[in-house]
Amino acid sequence: MITAVELGLIYAIMALGVYLTFRILDFPDLTVDGSFTTGAAVASVGIVNGMNPWLATVLAFFAGMVAGVITGLLHTKGKIDGLLAGILTMIALYSVNLRIMGKANTPLLGEETLISPMRAAGILGSAASVAILFGVCLVFVAAIVWFLHTELGMAMRATGDNQEMIRSFGVSTDNQKILGLALSNGLVALSGAVIAQYQGFADIGMGIGLILIGLASVIVGQAIFTQRFIWLAAIAVVFGAVIYRLVIQLALSAGLEVNDMKLISAVLVVVALLLPKWKGFQKIVKSFKRTPAPVTESKEEVRTNA
Repeated sequence: MITAVELGLIYAIMALGVYLTFRILDFPDLTVDGSFTTGAAVASVGIVNGMNPWLATVLAFFAGMVAGVITGLLHTKGKIDGLLAGILTMIALYSVNLRIMGKANTPLLGEETLISPMRAAGILGSAASVAILFGVCLVFVAAIVWFLHTELGMAMRATGDNQEMIRSFGVSTDNQKILGLALSNGLVALSGAVIAQYQGFADIGMGIGLILIGLASVIVGQAIFTQRFIWLAAIAVVFGAVIYRLVIQLALSAGLEVNDMKLISAVLVVVALLLPKWKGFQKIVKSFKRTPAPVTESKEEVRTNA
């Protein structure tokens, strides 16, 4: 279960990227299935060739940003539907990732990675590693919340809410979409790079169906918690990613096979979408939010006491 929490916290970085496009920009981006593997491929090949793991991970982030920019350009300048633009980039990235790795799998056994210090210290798979990864997630949450409260970030939020309105104020919605897609896929690629270093390999198929994991994390987290405030919604995404991995681990422990993971993910997303519409669930949420009214003495009681 500790391993599931660790994986959930690493995947939470990817889920935050999906949150930017899915919730903030209201953009159905399928590029993440390809950019996740791109990040893993760039970082793995760089580390294998003697590059510093920190530098390799940063390069993976920028590689993901390039993928997001391509999708954004196809949609905004090429006037291609957003869903189709993401699919086209995702398909193209499959061949690009094979070119980067030169083969379908790149092992990192024996290589120095970002996870190596924790593995060498013997804290991997313990509460200490969970605390470290959670702290890293909070840094990314704080950065995203800060950005979304800047003028540029608020323009991006307005682009997702009402394009016509924000365009009337002279804001380029095309540039906002390109920037949002770049940041989103950069975070996704960064998560892929860390996952590759955590697992010890990068595989060409490791990003297949990843959008479902990202959506499950966002929807589950915000269904259980809330999305009323930006900072609370972002933290809910992190907890949603952890809950998702725990549910997967429990399902596997119950006897389901690894091949059933996609089915479990789909069912989890359906439940998360339907649960908030259930009146019983709404009553439970309201009961937690309801606070008792303060007790005040009536005028007669005050006079009697006096």
